[in-house]
Amino acid sequence: MTTASPSVFLLMVNGQVESAQFPEYDDLYCKYCFVYGQDWAPTAGLEEGISQITSKSQDVRQALVWNFPIDVTFKSTNPYGWPQIVLSVYGPDVFGNDVVRGYGAVHVPFSPGRHKRTIPMFVPESTSKLQKFTSWFMGRRPEYTDPKVVAQGEGREDENAEAEIPRSTWVCLCPSPAWLMLPFCPQ
Repeated sequence: MTTASPSVFLLMVNGQVESAQFPEYDDLYCKYCFVYGQDWAPTAGLEEGISQITSKSQDVRQALVWNFPIDVTFKSTNPYGWPQIVLSVYGPDVFGNDVVRGYGAVHVPFSPGRHKRTIPMFVPESTSKLQKFTSWFMGRRPEYTDPKVVAQGEGREDENAEAEIPRSTWVCLCPSPAWLMLPFCPQ
């Protein structure tokens, strides 16, 4: 009697963090990481990375262009906990300290093909005027110790932070010439 071997499927993500619009800021860099369920495992590529510092373009858009490549492969036995990409954007404040300028997350697309995603970014804000003044005076704005919390709903119900979404702040994820592929194969 032959027992059926468990099968897995692979999720290959190939693309780039193309650009961002942060009208008030310049000289920013981007970090990414993936958040996924317990049945998922990375098999190839990098599951986190950090880009170069970029300055605003000189045209009317004043875009921050990274063209930061992403190439990772995951395997899983079920779709629960489908991977999400978490982006964190950092830049200098008036004192020259690196502070968070935005957090955002989006699920990796569920269907094969070329996809373009625009991610709204937010920053946590202090809830009291004293905390706001103290964080400004010390040069340390509120930020998450682990940016992966952005992709998780659990434990964020009673956060002591208000989400501030600056107007016209976004990051664009674009596919590279390769496609998102979901091949099925035995383990």
